[in-house]
Amino acid sequence: MTGQLGTIDRLYVLDAGKAIAPDQSVYTPGKWQGEPATLSCHAYLLQRRGEWILWDTGIDERLADAPEGPIIAHGIRGLVTKPLTAQLAEIGLAPADVAMVLLSHAHFDHIGNARLFRDARWYIQRREHAAMFGKDFSTFGYAPLLYDCLRQARLELMDGDVDLFGDGSVRVISTPGHTPGHCSLLVRLAGSGAVLLSGDAAHDRYNMAHRCVPTMNASAEATLTSMERIAAIVDAERAQLWLNHDTAQSAGLAHAPAYFD
Repeated sequence: MTGQLGTIDRLYVLDAGKAIAPDQSVYTPGKWQGEPATLSCHAYLLQRRGEWILWDTGIDERLADAPEGPIIAHGIRGLVTKPLTAQLAEIGLAPADVAMVLLSHAHFDHIGNARLFRDARWYIQRREHAAMFGKDFSTFGYAPLLYDCLRQARLELMDGDVDLFGDGSVRVISTPGHTPGHCSLLVRLAGSGAVLLSGDAAHDRYNMAHRCVPTMNASAEATLTSMERIAAIVDAERAQLWLNHDTAQSAGLAHAPAYFD
C-alpha cells in the first residue's frame, strides 16, 4: 500500500453492558483474590463512506429484562441497562442498516446480539470460527446458542491480519491467546488519529502494563506475544489504546450518540 492512508468518518462507543466477575484474580492471578470486579463492555460502530460497520455486538440486550443478570460463562454475570437497538435508534439506525460485523472473539459479551445482525456480512478469524463451532466449544467458554444463527450467515473467514479496505483505514490485527482466534482492530480517524480497539487481548490498563494473563485464556504464551504486539503497534502508530473492559477508561470516553471523528 502506498500513498496517504485512508480514514473512517466516525467511531461510536456503544454501551454493551457490564460483566460482573466474582473473583478479580482470574484476570490478575495472585492479586485481589476473592474480590469482585465490574467490567465495562462495549461494541463499536464505524461509519465509512456511508457504510455502517460494527465491531462486536455486546451482551444479549434481552438481559435488560433481567435486572439481576444471569451467570453465563466462567461464573460471570451479564448485565444490560441500555439495549443496543435503543442506542442505534438514537443515531437514526436499525440493526438492518449495519452492513458488516467484525468479531474480536465469540465470548458472550462480544457476540450476544448476533441474532440482530444475521443479515450482515460477518468477518471472523478462521481459527475462532473453528473453535466456536467445534466440539470443544465449552473449553473456551463459548455459548453457541448466542451465535447459532451464524450457521446461515454470510461469512468471510480471515487468516491473520487483514487490511479490510486496502487503505489502512480499518485493519484487523491477529492477537490470539485469550481465545484461539482472537483479534483486535486498528482504525484511523481524520481528527482523532489512530485508535486500537484491543478486544480482550488485555482486559484493562493494569493487565496490559503488568502483562497479566487471565486464568481462563486459551494460551498464556500467545497472550503475552499478542500483548507485546499491541504495545509495538500502539507505539509505531501513535495510537490510542482502548481496552474493552477498563471501566475507568470507559467512563472517560464519550459514548453514543456522541462520536469521534
